Formats: sequence, structure tokens, C-alpha cells
Amino acid sequence: MRARATDARRAAVLGKPIAHSLSPVLHRAAYEALGLTDRSYDRFEIDEAALPGFVSELGPEWAGLSLTMPLKRAIIPLLDEISETAASVEAVNTVVRTEDGRLVGDNTDIPGMVAALREHGVEQVESAAILGAGATASSALAALARVCTGEVVAYVRSEARAAEMRQWGERLDVEVRTADWAEADRALHAPLVIATTPAGTTDALAAAVPERPATLFDVLYDPWPTSLAARWSMFGGAVVSGLDLLVHQAVLQVEQMTGRVPAPLEAMRKAGERALADR
Repeated sequence: MRARATDARRAAVLGKPIAHSLSPVLHRAAYEALGLTDRSYDRFEIDEAALPGFVSELGPEWAGLSLTMPLKRAIIPLLDEISETAASVEAVNTVVRTEDGRLVGDNTDIPGMVAALREHGVEQVESAAILGAGATASSALAALARVCTGEVVAYVRSEARAAEMRQWGERLDVEVRTADWAEADRALHAPLVIATTPAGTTDALAAAVPERPATLFDVLYDPWPTSLAARWSMFGGAVVSGLDLLVHQAVLQVEQMTGRVPAPLEAMRKAGERALADR
């Protein structure tokens, strides 16, 4: 899915809301480190209704797009092809224009999660827990299909959500058991805990962090640290942040959109850290 280096110079992130997105910071930092002075990366606030019109007007100068909520599924019918990874969770966060002009969708969130875990020494675990059951939770399950050899327990607030998580487990070939959110403190004893909930949702769990926690992957990055992540670190546990995920998935996007491998991971991470510190 390599872009045409001669004329494909534009890229952007689409979503609504989009002003908070760190993607322009990360991608521009990559372009600067790679010496790609003719590249641009912008942001556009686009909803599902406006998406078809935007995509239909993409010219040959476009190398690719990054997609955030609520567009990760809405983009799929507008593409010529999607990867197996994207199809596995019915979500596309990356679109690349190929050399023959086709638009191909991929999902870099899943390998980005795996890469972030490996960077923190997590290659394989015997079991895991997921807090939450939204769109990010399905990507977390797909990542766990690559690193978890046993059961995954998903802590959710409703039976409808529980049924969805079990269905995703069957689809992704992951052994999923669901439990009520009222018992979420039990999740904190797992070898790997992935928190996929909105800001503030896990704050009440901070007091229940065990004395010797293992690894927490909290997908939030702003504000950071979360109460749970701060307590986890205080007790000596390993913490993988949402910025880790954001950087690793963006690295893969840059590589696909520019054809330059490897993308400058550390330059992108430092740019993201600076941007968050300035907020």
C-alpha cells in the first residue's frame, strides 16, 4: 500500500471532534525528521454525512488519511479494499492511495497496541482483563489474540455489552468471559489489564490496585496520568499509555503513506510529549 512518491504529498486526519487530535503533531514531526519538506498533514472536522463527498474529491496529490471517531466504520463502503486486520474488527483508521490510484483501508491500532506492549516487555501473557466494551475494546481483543494465550475477562456495565464482547471473542478466536462492572476491582490482579473506558471511569478503581500489580495499558493520554495509572506506577507496576499507542499506530501510518521505513518513532514520541505538556 505504498503511496506514489512523485505526486502524493498530502495527508490529513478526519473526524468529529478533531481539534484535540495529536495526529498532525506526530506526522509533521515524522516528515521533518525524514526530510520530507514537500509533505503536508492537516486536520478536517468531518462527520459521517460529509465523508463521502470529501473522499470523492480526493485527487492524486493525496497519499492517505487517518480516521478517528466516528468515521472508522463509515469509511469502509467508500474504499476499494480493506486489510484483513481492519476487517477483523470492522474498523479502518488508515487509508492509503496505492500506486494505481486505489484507496485501501487498514487498521494500525491493533498492531500499534501490540508494538506498545512489546516495547514495555509484554510479549505474551496467560490471561488478561479488559475494562470497558466500546470500539476500542474490540481492537484490544484483536491485539490480545496475538499476545494472550488464555482467557480474557471483559468487565462491562450491561448484558448487551457483554454479549457484544463475547461475539467479538468468537469472531477473533479469543476466549472471552464477561463480568459485571461492579466486580471490576478483580481485573486489577490480571497479568495484563487494558483500560478502554472514557476519562474518569476508572478513577474509583485506583484505591483497589494490588501491592504488586503487573501491567496496565490505559488507552487515555489526556489528561495523563489517570488516577488508576498514577496509583499503578506508585505501586511499581508497568504502565503503557495512550500516547504509546498513538505513537506506534502513527508510525505505521507514516510508513504506509510515505514508503519510508522505519518511521522516526522517538522524534514522533517527543513531539507528542511536548504537545501534551503545552496543553
